[in-house]
Amino acid sequence: MQHSDIIERWREVLGQMAQAARRGGREPDHVRLLAVSKLHSAQDILTLFQAGQTMFGENYVQEALGKVALLPGEISWHFIGHLQTNKVKNVVGRFALVHGVDSLKLARSLQGQAATQGVVQDVLVQVNLAGETQKSGILEAELPELAEFLAASPSLRWQGLMLMPPFFDDPDRARPYFARLRDLAETLRASFGLTLPELSMGMTGDFEAAIEEGATLVRIGTRIFGERGSN
Repeated sequence: MQHSDIIERWREVLGQMAQAARRGGREPDHVRLLAVSKLHSAQDILTLFQAGQTMFGENYVQEALGKVALLPGEISWHFIGHLQTNKVKNVVGRFALVHGVDSLKLARSLQGQAATQGVVQDVLVQVNLAGETQKSGILEAELPELAEFLAASPSLRWQGLMLMPPFFDDPDRARPYFARLRDLAETLRASFGLTLPELSMGMTGDFEAAIEEGATLVRIGTRIFGERGSN
């Protein structure tokens, strides 16, 4: 894909995000775009960064670290993939936000590494609301124990929730999951006295519905960069 095409598609997405925010009764700047750049080139990322996109999401630790080393330090990198505990030492302190904390074991590992490094790592909890066995995410019934740990963790800053709903051809079918995550965040804020400002939900096929239901971060890759490996 030509770099001019990437920028044009990115601008189209930003426009649609703004319209969705207004439909949801919110200001457009309350929703931010995370450009999912996994398996796309450093050059494509640089093109988008130079156009004004500052946040990029990566799924694979080694690929991401290679890009981090090549690209401007002003880029805000988010880790959005399933994180194994043996990779935690390579992620803590290098990513602005870890989206997929899905177990108490992983949270403890992140806390230990952050304490060792003397940093505070921002994290989101990934919730598997549909109970899909093929997807990561903590089940809602198991969330209270993890929430209590994160709320008391001195080296992790719990920033909110993340969701990957079931795949539907019709984005409106994902809407109840987005609404449920929003309601769950409100309950947790009240329970723990935390702001939990972020709701990371919505991707290429359903981001407008997610924004209308309260998303603060949408994760969009294919719509901007094209199919992986096509550029």
